[in-house]
Amino acid sequence: MRAKNRNKSPVVLPQIATADHIIRLPNSYEGESLLHLLNSIQREIKSARLADQSLPHKIWLKQQFSIGVNDVTRVLERMPAVHRSICSPPQNTTYSSRNAKQPPLRLQAILIATDCNPRGLTKHLPILASSREVPVIFVKDKTGGSFKLGEIVKLKTAMAIGVKARGNSINKMLGEILGGNDCVPVNE
Repeated sequence: MRAKNRNKSPVVLPQIATADHIIRLPNSYEGESLLHLLNSIQREIKSARLADQSLPHKIWLKQQFSIGVNDVTRVLERMPAVHRSICSPPQNTTYSSRNAKQPPLRLQAILIATDCNPRGLTKHLPILASSREVPVIFVKDKTGGSFKLGEIVKLKTAMAIGVKARGNSINKMLGEILGGNDCVPVNE
């Protein structure tokens, strides 16, 4: 892709992967595999909830998941971007008691409904997630993937759900589905 600057000399812009290209990845679930995935997630939510009933259900769900496009985007933007540079070593960030900042919340995976209208609402999520190395699972369903995602969190619809890395049974099950993706529990 070429763009021209004011001096009329061509400038080569980097090409960015589009959401349409990313949608073709193997992390797309529909039909029987979608039902199996959603049933597994709901089963783990129930077992994790039975183990921890100290909070009301709605607050507990918000601790386990980022619900909605805006919330998922906010959490992704607060996560540090992964830079793959050979020259610079990875930086270890320490969080002292003097520094009031908490360690950034990490998402283990994002579930995105492919039936949202307009598509531009979720188009930025796969690109943002790939810059943070967060796997994306696309939910396709003839009756509406957003309805299926909503069932998980007891809402009518949800276009995007981010699974927070908390080190619980939900994360372990999702790690197995994603092929051994490690989950990093958040220190609270």
